[in-house]
Amino acid sequence: MNAAITATAKYLPDGILSNLDLERMLDTNDEWIRTRTGISERRILRDPEKATSYICGEVARQLLEKRGMTADELDLIIVATMTPDMLFPSTACLVQDIIGARNAWAFDLNAACSGFLFALNTASRFIESGAHKKVMVIGADKMSSVIDYTDRSTAILFGDGGGGVILEPAAEEGYGILDARMYSDGTNGKDHLLMKGGGSRHPATHKTVDERLHYIYQDGRMVFKSAVTSMANVAVEIMERNGLTAENVSWLVPHQANQRIISATAERMGISSEKFISNVGRYGNTTAGTIPICLAELDEENKLHPGSNLVLCSFGAGYTWGGMYVKWQ
Repeated sequence: MNAAITATAKYLPDGILSNLDLERMLDTNDEWIRTRTGISERRILRDPEKATSYICGEVARQLLEKRGMTADELDLIIVATMTPDMLFPSTACLVQDIIGARNAWAFDLNAACSGFLFALNTASRFIESGAHKKVMVIGADKMSSVIDYTDRSTAILFGDGGGGVILEPAAEEGYGILDARMYSDGTNGKDHLLMKGGGSRHPATHKTVDERLHYIYQDGRMVFKSAVTSMANVAVEIMERNGLTAENVSWLVPHQANQRIISATAERMGISSEKFISNVGRYGNTTAGTIPICLAELDEENKLHPGSNLVLCSFGAGYTWGGMYVKWQ
């Protein structure tokens, strides 16, 4: 029994942080940002009272409405995020409360930018085993809460937003999530993309705040090199394992970290620009939110049809990366 996506949704805040805005805040300019990242603007959730659970709640309500189901029908809610409202309770439990999903259990999963794929793969196993019939998977982050807007290397990259899907048993054999490969490498990943403060190693103190340890740190050159290689490798692996070619892949749905990484992955797969989705220019990197946002936009634009072959791939802190083959139901 395969798990199939039966509804998609996304939410992007109204607030926009453009490259021109960043020019006034940092030693940078629009051309420098666009040529290196492909990003022109990103969305920001400016209300200080609203956090990741708000983004997730907006996505969750849309998913239920689009699928025509009630929250009581949900068996499980998984939220992929690296910016939870708080360490505990989980953001997924907050979402359960927001939509009134009284019969669902809920938990968070943190694999940074790969979070949504890791969560989608996890959720699919509950469907495949027969344990559950209706699972909601959301990827969302309020990245503006952990960005140092005096640091040019990270401030230009990230935005806020999220998306999600409903997973159910596929109506026909041979459809849905057909293959997935997930990877981690803590040996090489632990020092190059991280947030040092806020955990049990460096709990919040005046010292950790003064040293700005509660913001993202990234060695851009090392992360870029690893991301290009890993995303391209896992995408090609998924194709080869499933007999896919550039001709019969309908869409490459990559994590939206950087336009150059997306283009390099597509080139390695032999995929033309008409077959990969890229919205990084409008939203920046929304980490766990990028892939479900892309799926929702393809769905909204009626670009997904029964039998469409999708290759999903991601790369994130950890390092974590993965690929997935979905035949659209």
